Amino acid sequence: MTASFTKRLRDYRAQVFRSAPGLRVKTIDEAIAFVNERGFAFFWPIKDMPLPNLWAAVAGDRPVADAHDDPGHVTWGWKDAMLGQRKWYYAKVLRKKSTLISLDAVPYFYALSENFGSPDEDYLLQYQQGVLSVDAKAVYEALLRDGPQHTVQLRRSAGLGSGDSDYRFNRALLELESDFKVLPIGVAQAGAWRYSFICEIVARHYPQLPEQARAISQSQARARLAELYLRSVGVARARDVTKLFGWKAATANRALEQLAEAGVAQCGVALPDQPGEWAVLRELV
Repeated sequence: MTASFTKRLRDYRAQVFRSAPGLRVKTIDEAIAFVNERGFAFFWPIKDMPLPNLWAAVAGDRPVADAHDDPGHVTWGWKDAMLGQRKWYYAKVLRKKSTLISLDAVPYFYALSENFGSPDEDYLLQYQQGVLSVDAKAVYEALLRDGPQHTVQLRRSAGLGSGDSDYRFNRALLELESDFKVLPIGVAQAGAWRYSFICEIVARHYPQLPEQARAISQSQARARLAELYLRSVGVARARDVTKLFGWKAATANRALEQLAEAGVAQCGVALPDQPGEWAVLRELV
């Protein structure tokens, strides 16, 4: 690879991330189209984790503004307006950070989750195996029993309403969101800030999702998600794939090898001033 590759990659990412002037996302419909194009994106930029994000697509490649009236914060309103609308999937997923996922890509994520068939029973098996925490079990059962609830009510329903239970509740909710068991579907004017997410069980809000995911093998799911990732960032090491998705190193390497076998990527590439071997999107080689 030559030094010109660095510029080619930078230009590619500016286009894909929509951070270049003239490519910015300006409306909520364009935001939905952006997520559909990419398959998945972060809501905010995440340090040391290059990936398209809605903030940069709207506001450009700059830090998230502290000022509440910054034009870039229109993204917050779009996100809230889309909760429950089934236009995209929003929850804390990748790196347990706020993630936007296209409806086409969600089944591939779900196929890799710990959800196997019955939303009413799978969680009990996970709990018995020590995979699901007791607090996450309590929150999930409260939703199963009582239906969608805003987080203030859900804390009480799960028996985690006391002040010293805040951390336990938030950790349990994050555990459930990152494994595609629970997601926010709306906002309620509740709590001290009059802003509280309404939570629901994923398989009830997207009843077709378990069946869609059942037809996808884990190998197919990993290959597809790795491809979407590589098409967004242009280049990646196996360690980057591991860091983003939480896969084992051997699993990440195999996913990239599948992309090379399919002609999507070239593996084992040395990049200018970068350590290690990289997978590079074929069109950039």
